[in-house]
Amino acid sequence: MSNAETDFTLRAYQVMIEALMARNYAVRGYAGAEASNRHLILRHDVDFDLDAAIGMAETEAKQGWRATYFVLLRTEFYNPLSQAGTAAVRQLINLGHDVGLHFDASLYAGDEAGLISAVKSESATLEQISDAPVTCFSLHRPHPDMLDNGFEVDGLINAYAPRYFRDFGYCSDSRGAWHHGHPLDHAAVKQGSALQLLTHPIWWIESGDIPSDKCSAFLERRQAILDQEMQRNCQAYEGRRSE
Repeated sequence: MSNAETDFTLRAYQVMIEALMARNYAVRGYAGAEASNRHLILRHDVDFDLDAAIGMAETEAKQGWRATYFVLLRTEFYNPLSQAGTAAVRQLINLGHDVGLHFDASLYAGDEAGLISAVKSESATLEQISDAPVTCFSLHRPHPDMLDNGFEVDGLINAYAPRYFRDFGYCSDSRGAWHHGHPLDHAAVKQGSALQLLTHPIWWIESGDIPSDKCSAFLERRQAILDQEMQRNCQAYEGRRSE
C-alpha cells in the first residue's frame, strides 16, 4: 500500500476514494445505498471544525462525489448559529453535499422518548440553519446501548442503524488512525459489498504528522480567530496583543 493511501492528507483521501472507484464502487447517499451492492457512503462527522469540513467538501465536489456532513449543534468548538457557522453549513449544501445532525445524547437526561424529542428539535433547528431538509443523523460518541438496542426516530435515518452499521461494512478514522485496518483492506471491499466510510475532516485538513499535532494546529488557528473577534468586539482588549 502506497504512502498516499496511508497518509492523512487531502491528496491521500482522494487517492483512497479513487482506489475504491477503481474497484467499481459508486458513491451513494444513505437513502439510496444497498448493502449487497458496491455502494460507498462518504460520511463525515464534524467534531471540531466547520472550516476543515469545507476544505474536504470542496475536494469531493471537484470529483463529483456527494458526501454527508454531520454537524453538531451543541459543542464548544464551533457555533453553527453564528454568521460564519451558518455560512459554512450552507456552503456544504451549495457544494452539493447533504448535511445531517450530529447528535450528542450525553447532553440530555431522560429516557429514550426524551432523546427522540431532542433529535427532532435539533434537526428542525439545523434545517433552519442550512435552509435544506435534514433527513439523517449520527450519534456523537454513542453509548454502546444505543448501538446494541438500536435507536429510531421517525422520519430520520440513523447512520448507526443496523442496516448501515452491521449489514454494511463500516470503517472509521477515529482518533486519527485506521485502528481496525485500512478501508481498502476491509472485508466488505474484498467481498464487493457496501461500505460506510466515516472520516473526520480535522485529521485530513490540519497540518501535522500525528493526531495530537493536528489538534494543536487547530487550537492555534481557533485561538487566532477568537483573538481577532475579541479585538473587533471589545474596546478594552484592542491593541493588547501588540503590547
